Amino acid sequence: MTDKSELICVGAISGAFGVKGEVRIKSFCADPAAIGDYNPLTTEDGKEYTVGITRSVKGGFAAVISGVDNKEDADALKSTRLYTERAKLPVLPDDEYYHSDLIGLAVLDTGGELLGKIKAVHDHGAGDILEITGSGLKSEVLLPFTKAIVPTVDLTAGCIVIDPPEGAFIPSEK
Repeated sequence: MTDKSELICVGAISGAFGVKGEVRIKSFCADPAAIGDYNPLTTEDGKEYTVGITRSVKGGFAAVISGVDNKEDADALKSTRLYTERAKLPVLPDDEYYHSDLIGLAVLDTGGELLGKIKAVHDHGAGDILEITGSGLKSEVLLPFTKAIVPTVDLTAGCIVIDPPEGAFIPSEK
């Protein structure tokens, strides 16, 4: 089994598609149809599946998955996240990052003050949103992951530098 830190989530099963065991898959790959190129895919509990895309459907792809041959088995996999080894993925250009590389990074302002850390990266279709948390914050902060707001990402140093809009960070009341 590969070290979990070396796995990247490339998709998720969103449920059964039809009655013959096909599943509906949501792909998180830059080329969504390429998800099957990273076979075998692994689940969080270590099970391996081979995925074969059969056609494009609304919200993703219909696919056959090894070991699944009926609707009940397909339904049982709903919400299962699918991972591949980092080494199988393409090397990204300097200004692109895998979400898993950003989660946990320290968040500094342009003056070097620690504001928090990246808890999650969300993608709702209009661009990535960083969810930032910190003990000194009243609540989590959501910021677009754009060059204007995040001018520096330093994976080696384990941090990003942000230039947030005025009032984005509200300190917690002590």
